[in-house]
Formats: sequence, C-alpha cells, structure tokens
Amino acid sequence: MTKTPKESLTILTDIVLPGESNPLGNLFGGELLARMDRACSIAARRHSHSIVVTASVNHVAFNNAIPVGSVVTIEAKVSRAFKSSMEIYVDVWIEDRESQKRSKVNEGIYTFVAVDKLGKPITVPQLEPETKLEKERYEGALRRKQLSLILSGKMNPADADELRALFIG
Repeated sequence: MTKTPKESLTILTDIVLPGESNPLGNLFGGELLARMDRACSIAARRHSHSIVVTASVNHVAFNNAIPVGSVVTIEAKVSRAFKSSMEIYVDVWIEDRESQKRSKVNEGIYTFVAVDKLGKPITVPQLEPETKLEKERYEGALRRKQLSLILSGKMNPADADELRALFIG
C-alpha cells in the first residue's frame, strides 16, 4: 500500500503563554521541541496506523525566537517511509498579531519507527510524494539517512550512492 504525504498532515496551533517562556520572553526551546515531537508523532501514526516511537531528532533549526503571545502553528507530515522508519519534516510558523500574515520561523526533521505492541519494528506503507516540495524532501531523505548511517558506523561511505552522486555528478 502506498500513501501520500498529505494523508499524514498534522497541524497543531497554540498560543505561547508566559509560563512557557524564557527570561527573554520567548518560547523555551525545549517546549518547542516537545510540540514538534507531538506533531511528528501524530503524522507518523497517521501514516503507519500503528504505535510509533521517536528514533531521532535529525535536525532542528531555531531560526527565530517565538515571543510570548504568539500564535504558533506546527505542520508535520511524512517526507519518506523506509522499511519500518519514517522521516517526518516539520515546519513552524507564527502569525503576525496585526496583519495575521504567517511566517516560517523554525523547522525540523524527526525519525520515527513503527512498532507492534511488543515494541518490535513493523513495516510501514511506502510514500508517493505529490508536490514539488514533497518530492524535494523525499529525495533528500535518502541522502540524510545515508549520512546518518555513515556517521553511526552502520554504512560504508563507498556504499552511499545517493551521497556520492552529489559530489561526482
């Protein structure tokens, strides 16, 4: 069975309260990570229809601070499915208080693994990207996975065809 990224789309919208802020009056980074993780977890569960666990936080960019009172929208969806793991790309947006215009302030990439009730990995549906952005993220996911496997010592760099193609041509 093949699914599309939009089938896993998860959107969480909330407001930043004073108790969630640091001394500068901005959202704690850890609070943002938790919100992103929850959205990614829901996206992974929607894709796999199973229990999912966070395997890694591959990348998080804290590009802009998120002030108290901001309306924050977190959008997550599966960017690629492998055997039992799924890469989830998450974008973080805030709304301007006056114009209501949204701007992207942060992003991240998480990996989740689908498991059975005993915690054993299970196979997930494959993914068929539709939009240009989904296709870019889908292609990049394999390179990111190969790099992660090389860095962890689980893959020989000579076997990383997708990464090698970036440098050779």
